[in-house]
This record gives sequence, structure tokens and C-alpha cells, in this order.
Amino acid sequence: MAIGPRLDMRHTQSLVMTPQLRQAIKLLQSSNMEVTAFVEEELERNPLLERDERPEPRTTADERAPEALAPEPRDSLEAATATSMAESPLDADYGNVYDGDGSGGGAGLGAGDGAGRGGRADFDDDLSGIEDLADARKSLREHLGEQVRLSFHDHRDRMIAAQMLAMVDPAGRLPVTDAAIAAAMGCEEAKVAAVRARMQRLDPVGMFCRDLRECLAVQLADRNRLDPCMEALLDNLDMLARRDLRGLMRVCEVDSEDLAEMVAELKRLDPKPGASFDAAPAMAVVPDVLMRRTNDGGWAVELNPETLPRILVNRGFHARAVVGARSRDDKAFIADKLQSATWLVKSLEQRANTILKVAAEIVRRQDAFFRLGVGHLRPLILRDVAEHVSMHESTVSRVTANKYIATPRGTFELKYFFTTAIAGTSGGESHSAEAVRFRIREMIMAEGIDDVLSDDAIVERLRKEGVDIARRTVAKYREALRIPSSVQRKREKAVPA
Repeated sequence: MAIGPRLDMRHTQSLVMTPQLRQAIKLLQSSNMEVTAFVEEELERNPLLERDERPEPRTTADERAPEALAPEPRDSLEAATATSMAESPLDADYGNVYDGDGSGGGAGLGAGDGAGRGGRADFDDDLSGIEDLADARKSLREHLGEQVRLSFHDHRDRMIAAQMLAMVDPAGRLPVTDAAIAAAMGCEEAKVAAVRARMQRLDPVGMFCRDLRECLAVQLADRNRLDPCMEALLDNLDMLARRDLRGLMRVCEVDSEDLAEMVAELKRLDPKPGASFDAAPAMAVVPDVLMRRTNDGGWAVELNPETLPRILVNRGFHARAVVGARSRDDKAFIADKLQSATWLVKSLEQRANTILKVAAEIVRRQDAFFRLGVGHLRPLILRDVAEHVSMHESTVSRVTANKYIATPRGTFELKYFFTTAIAGTSGGESHSAEAVRFRIREMIMAEGIDDVLSDDAIVERLRKEGVDIARRTVAKYREALRIPSSVQRKREKAVPA
């Protein structure tokens, strides 16, 4: 056999992670806010893209026909992709792509909130509401600074108050002693104490206190509720944390009814009065998928049109630009923008179809949950859905990340419906971990004074119901639900009424 160099031809198939394909994967795992921001940037950057302002028909999927989940493409999308996909197609179908990261983390496609609702911007200044004229919310320091200027007329008091204002932490605490502030300012300690006492009564009440006890005491005094019994309770907050109600009744010299009222009074106070002032308002969750009951008792699943960026390729402008192009660079620029615009339109459509497929399959598998409640949530893993919709597990993970569905039982993240399975006894049907946690809470909420359930007792009851669970798992679920141990619950229930 001769040994020497030679030429061979081989046919191989490989998937190349091009920048376009990687960007498509990021679009899939991004939230609707991130996608909207990204589309806004592309509309500014690409002259061949424009908004589709026409009314959009609803894209729905029925849980009983998962094979027909993909919606028909809109006319605008057909016009944008019919001829150009052949010359500038996607590099590959990303529905079955695995790039080593199945976590479905955030994509970070763009900053900002985007414009309009779901990418539908309205730039008509005449439609601006009265809320646009409202002043920006003041910060905590600005709010307190105005009160300091109105409350203190002596320049020395103002200097001390300004020093305290500069030292207070975001929660409203000022753990520095009066002596330390007096030494730093070169004034009397009594003067600092007087200024601090006045500062503690500013809005919000309870700021500039050294610790939790003083913060609660100032708020109670402002409400004229700081009596000797309440002071004794504040002096023994550690006993309250241990739920030693008998000991508190003895120390405070009150009965169980009075102690319950005192504890309820404490719960109405703000332990960190400064923390909530600067807190940003909670953003409302906008669901990506809408779910409703049909007339025949089934479920209809549809994409939320408010979260779907609607764009199309301006073919007329492209034709005029091609005719007017003179240099090779101009023609290359127009071709590149056409390919980018066509890719984006196709990617958004494919993203919408994929979300709808996965959401419809989740609804089909969790039908009992939507009809009967959390106690009937079935165990579900990514592989179960991936196999049915013919996708990779990492793709399903990306689809369910940062996506929400509005159901008759509330709005849930799609990942909520994926729970680990707990084996059933004697090889029976497995149970969802979330359903087991719900059952544990039900058992504890229903227990009486004389039948407080220990973790072992809960295990025995669950095994009688067909759930094979270990005691340490019950303890872990109970602690996650912030339910005290059976000893603490028994101590609370044993307090005489």
C-alpha cells in the first residue's frame, strides 16, 4: 500500500452559530420589554423597517389541537418574507439549537422600557395625559431637607440636623451615638439629643433612631400608644421573636387578649421607615400569553397583541433605493439592511409561534391545575414539553424564561408550572412538589389546639395519601413556607384565651 498525499472530498453537516442565529436565540429568551427596546433600536437604525399599524387578528391555539399551534403569517409578514427569504434566509432554525447554556438567562438586548405598549409607540403630543405634567417624586433626603429648613431656625441646630441627614442610612437608621456626633460637631451632647428628638418626629416618623426598639417606640409615642406595658414589650423583642407568649404575658403583666392587641399594634408599624420612601413603584407584569375558557369547556390560548412588536419591511422604499443607488457601497448597504430587516421580521414571527406552542402544551398538561387548583398541579419537566413540541430542552427553557401567562387563576410565569416530582407510595402516581407544599400548608392551617402536627406526623399523613416523602423534605418545605416548628406552634396555641 503506497503512502503519500492525496485529495478526498467529504460531505458533512454542521451548525454554525452565526451572529444572526445567536441574536435570534437571545430574542427568544428575552422578555417582552427587552424585545420592544431592541425593536425600537432597529427601527431607528434600519430605514427599511417600519411599524405595522393595521389591526392585528388574534393568534390563538386550542389545547386539544397542539399540532395546529403555529399561527398563519400575516399579510405584512408574507409580503416581507415571500421573496427575500430565498436570498437572505435565517442561518438555521433555532428551535432545536443547544449552545451549552440551557438556563435561559436574560439576554440584555437593549436598555430602556421601549415606546408605547408592546412596541406601538404614539408620538402624538396632543394625546399626552395629565400624568405627564406631574413632578418627579422627591427623594427621601430632599423630603427631609425641606422639613429641616422649616423646622429649625437656629443655624447651629440646622448644622447638626444637616449632619444627621448626611449620616442616616437608606433604612432610616442613625446608629451613631449623640456623644460621637457632638464630638465631631464641637457642640454639647444635650443639643444633639434635642435635635435628634425633633428629627425623629419628621415625616416619615421613626427616622434617625439608633435601633429597632427606639424606632418602634418613637412611632408608638407619635400615636400616643407608648404605655408601660408596651415599653415592657419593646424591651423584650427577643422573647417575641422566640414566640414566648407566656413569658411576655408575665413580663408585660397583661392577659392573652391584651398581648395579641399589642403585637398587632407593633405589626402595623414600619421597622424601616426610610426604605419604602425611595422604593421604586412595582412594575405591573404584562402577560405574554392570554388564556380563557371556551364555550365547550376547553381552553383557548392566544398571544397578547400588546406585547407583540409589529413591524414590516418597506418594499416600496427598498425598490426606490435600489434604483437610486449609484456606487457599490450604496448597493451593499441596501442589501445588508434588507437582509437584516427580513431576518428580524422572520425571527419575531418564529419567536411568537414558539411561545404559543410551548404555552399551549403547558396548558394541556396542567389542565387539572386550572380547573381544580394548586393541589392538582402535576409534576412537569422541560423534557416532557420539548419532546411533544419537537424542540430542544434548552429552547423550552428560553421560551419559559421571563414569559408570563394570564389565566383564570391569576398571572404566572411559565416556569412556575415546571416542578419536581415526588414519588408516590407503592409505585403510584408521582406528585408535584408545589402541590405537596400546598397540602402541608393546608394540614397545618387546619390543626387544632390539641392536635399540633409534628413533621413526622405530617409525613405519615402524606404517605397515607400516597406521597412518599422524607421528614427532612417536609421540614424544608415548612421552613420555605415560613411556618414555625410544631413546638413553637404548640406554645402559641397553648396560651389561654
